Amino acid sequence: MKFEFPALPFAYDALEPHIDRMTMEIHHTKHHRAYFDKFTAAIQGTELENKSLEEIFASISKAPAAVRNNGGGFYNHNLFWEILSPKGGGLPGGKLAEAINKDFGSFEAFKTKFNDAAANRFGSGWAWLSVKADKSLCVCSSPNQDNPLMDVHDCPGLPIMGLDVWEHAYYLKYQNRRPDYINAFWSLVNWDKVSENYEKAL
Repeated sequence: MKFEFPALPFAYDALEPHIDRMTMEIHHTKHHRAYFDKFTAAIQGTELENKSLEEIFASISKAPAAVRNNGGGFYNHNLFWEILSPKGGGLPGGKLAEAINKDFGSFEAFKTKFNDAAANRFGSGWAWLSVKADKSLCVCSSPNQDNPLMDVHDCPGLPIMGLDVWEHAYYLKYQNRRPDYINAFWSLVNWDKVSENYEKAL
């Protein structure tokens, strides 16, 4: 399977003032690119080369650390860019809104739970909204570049929205104020894309 490094779906400065241009440029061209390059190098010439990311993650506990860390970083950022938009924000609608209300009680309750997952992830990692095997929604976090598709995760599911809480995602603008970055994230969420991800997961 041939993997490709994706272009951003928007300009580097398109998310300002919430996320600054320099952070986005470094994040995409340096961090994300490095994960992609190291991941493809780690699987080259192995049996993993012809598997999808989802197949690789399903047995990631048996893979080398370089595949787990860099494959996770490649996948996680692919999803992250897709669910951000300069025209984002607002509230979800349709089936996703109904599911959020059903599984969390309200959008505000969901938002609080997601914020807590992102803010309380010790060190580097991610917060996730995922669809579980029973088709219900769950919020959780993961360390480093792990994600809910990996067989090492304690909250398995198909991620439909993720927030990067590594310091490289926010430190130039927000320094150690991770909660301010998390709050800014809600002004950028592309709910149309998250809804699309949700419907595919069903």
